[in-house]
Order: sequence, then C-alpha cells, then structure tokens
Amino acid sequence: MTTQDMTPQSSTTDNTSIVAAAFAALTETGDVDAVARVLDEDFVHHRPDGTSRTKAEWLAAVRGSLEHIDGMEVTVLHLLADGNHVMLHSRRRLPSGPEITVVDIMRFETGRIAEAWELIEPTAEAGAHLTWWA
Repeated sequence: MTTQDMTPQSSTTDNTSIVAAAFAALTETGDVDAVARVLDEDFVHHRPDGTSRTKAEWLAAVRGSLEHIDGMEVTVLHLLADGNHVMLHSRRRLPSGPEITVVDIMRFETGRIAEAWELIEPTAEAGAHLTWWA
C-alpha cells in the first residue's frame, strides 16, 4: 500500500492498514504528511507524564525530530486492532542511540486517528522497571 492509497475507512482491518502504511512512510522516508493525512482535525497525542499535544503541536514535534530518526532501525513486534483501537508495539534503534521499546495506542473516529497514547522505554532498562512495586 502506498501513502497515496491511504483513505480513511472505519473497519478494523482498514485501521490497521492505515497505521501500518503511515508508520512505514514516516520511519522509512520521513513522510510526516502521510501521518498528517490520517489524523482527525481534533487529534490529541497523550504522553505518560500527563502532557498532551494538539495535532499541530505533535506534527511540529515530529517534523523537528526527523533528523534524529534518519537511519533508525524499526522492528514491528505487534500490530493489533480491537474495534476502533489499534496498538503498535515496536523496537527502535537510532544509529547512535539505545534501543527503545515503544507502544502506540490509537483510537479511530470516523476513519481517522482521533487520539494516540505513546509509551517509550529504553529496552536495556526494562528489567529494572519490573521491580518498581517491590
């Protein structure tokens, strides 16, 4: 599927395809517009620290980080959908940085991504984080 073929649909399969194509276009070629096209105008991006960004704020941050993701290796571990939610679980490694594990959860509304939550953890630190409750 090319980014030109991406048209918002409402089915779970289409939502998964939309996420896969937009994520591939972003990470492989830096095509931020491929992501922008599938975001709802009222899109909100949430982080674990409680901060949120609007569509314009989040896209500006992504555009500002393009030089840092150039050459990033990405392994998609899971791409799952349930109703209007899609979850992308991946491992990412920058040429000069640590490997990170990322979980993105996206909620679709009227065929577009309306909300997204992102969790990022340095993979090497995961073991230490398993004991936080001890």
